[in-house]
Amino acid sequence: MLLKNVIGQEHAKKGLLDMYQSGHLPHALLLVGEEGYGGLPLAWAFIQYIMCEHKLPTDACGTCPNCSKISKWEHADVHISFPSIKLSSDKKNLSKYHIDSFKEFVAQTSYGTCYDWLQFIDADNKQGNISKDECDEIIHQMSLKSYEGGLKVQVIWLPEYLGKEGNRLLKLIEEPPADTLFILITSAKEDVMPTIVSRTQLVPLVPIPANYLYEELVHKGITDPTAAAQIAQIAKGSYAEALHLAKQLDNDLFADLRNWFNALFAKKGADIISFVEEYAKKGREQQKNFLHYVMTILEQAIKARYIPESHVNLPDAEKQFVLKLASMQLDMDQLQQMIKEINDTQYAIERNAHSKTQLHALSISLQFIIQNRKWMGNVY
Repeated sequence: MLLKNVIGQEHAKKGLLDMYQSGHLPHALLLVGEEGYGGLPLAWAFIQYIMCEHKLPTDACGTCPNCSKISKWEHADVHISFPSIKLSSDKKNLSKYHIDSFKEFVAQTSYGTCYDWLQFIDADNKQGNISKDECDEIIHQMSLKSYEGGLKVQVIWLPEYLGKEGNRLLKLIEEPPADTLFILITSAKEDVMPTIVSRTQLVPLVPIPANYLYEELVHKGITDPTAAAQIAQIAKGSYAEALHLAKQLDNDLFADLRNWFNALFAKKGADIISFVEEYAKKGREQQKNFLHYVMTILEQAIKARYIPESHVNLPDAEKQFVLKLASMQLDMDQLQQMIKEINDTQYAIERNAHSKTQLHALSISLQFIIQNRKWMGNVY
């Protein structure tokens, strides 16, 4: 994995490179970002850069022996621990027993979540964790001499799964042997022991910009440009979520949005009922994704109205729709009310409220807002 192949995270990449090149790389880093932001691929690409024998100014060479070993997860001095389950009663719960499966999992998507990983190894209802025995294994591995005479690296993917067992690692993380680097990657810093967090240098990760997600989805041939543009807007900066949505979305969200809004603005009751009836048949995830997409379009319209120099990063048909919305006689208060009503409906559907009732009530509410009349709000 090269740094240039990590999606987005340009600020984090620069920060890591600056620390290393200035000679002030801490012995323990904590990469902090939501699932799907790319903590694991970023960590692995940075390790490859550090270990590379022929570094370029901003990346590893990708061809030297060390680069080859790390890209294949075969470097003897690079270790990784992650949440796992016991394979049998006579075996300890250790990452090394799952390493071949983990390599295969990461090869399929290095942006996968812990849930994806546990599903991959058929954990069923078993709770993955980083066990006491795994902590002892880390302490043992880091006490050994480097196999190749250089740096030793220990990666801990999702240290929030350490629980109280993390106490075993405190001394090692605070005072590691010479030429040892710890890289921890978390999607829930609040669940990592504060005593571990305090011993690390935090590297914040940010949501991946929509244009990066769009380019990745199209370049990898995961979905067509129309769907990619819509997915990129609703994936909340997570490539894992974008991949999930690509498997899930089964229709053109923009066409649904356009038809619904045309019916709302033209006060076509029969068309509104037809839309609600059709969407009530879809799964809750599809309904939630559609509503999130609608909110994104409305937010883009607000930007286009009040920050005219901002760039509307959407395909042409959707861009023209946004600009038309922005030019209509809807003030900021109305647009914000529409977003609030949609968000409240999404929240209710997420909590298993009757979706058909919710979508009917939402349609009526939006009509009242568009007409600048008062409405008592959603039905729960």
